[in-house]
Amino acid sequence: MAIVPTKAEDKHKRILQAAIKVFAHNGFYNSKVSEIAKEAAVADGTIYLYFKNKDDILISLFEEEMGKAIENMKEEIDKEEDLLDKFKRFAIVQLNSKKENPDLAAIMEVELRQSSKFMKEYVNRKFIEYLKIISSIIREGQKGGIIKKGINPTIVSRAFWGALDEVARFWVLSPKKRVSLSVSAELISDIFIKGMIEESG
Repeated sequence: MAIVPTKAEDKHKRILQAAIKVFAHNGFYNSKVSEIAKEAAVADGTIYLYFKNKDDILISLFEEEMGKAIENMKEEIDKEEDLLDKFKRFAIVQLNSKKENPDLAAIMEVELRQSSKFMKEYVNRKFIEYLKIISSIIREGQKGGIIKKGINPTIVSRAFWGALDEVARFWVLSPKKRVSLSVSAELISDIFIKGMIEESG
């Protein structure tokens, strides 16, 4: 039996979906709460029943989308048996997801950095959880003797994500989108894999 969302849940979702459009079109800094309310077809005051301010909307949007990304990534990773293939699939899934929702990609890659509250005050637990997917693959590879013992999984996971994130941001900001996200994912993962694998004999 399908779960029917309550009116409150429906409005919360509508506000976040509206925020994606408004933030992506106007930029976070130039966006107004009233514009989000109009896009969501709710009264301005209704926004404040769910969110404290514009920064709170952005952070809530990030948490919700990162939660979805974490669950999806875990499902995709589980499809691979080989550890190195898991590592490569992570890269492919992360970058290809940007094509599925360009507006959301613009927010995650560019607009989040416009919020001083997000950058300076927010404890980014979802992001840490996301990085642990990578580091867990590395640790498993180290236990199996596939990946070098001396590699720091925490540092490498951040470096790997950073490389993917930079390509994603370049793609978002590029008007002609000539960069192939799939090819970039393959290239970046291959570079990291070659640097991590334990040489035999």
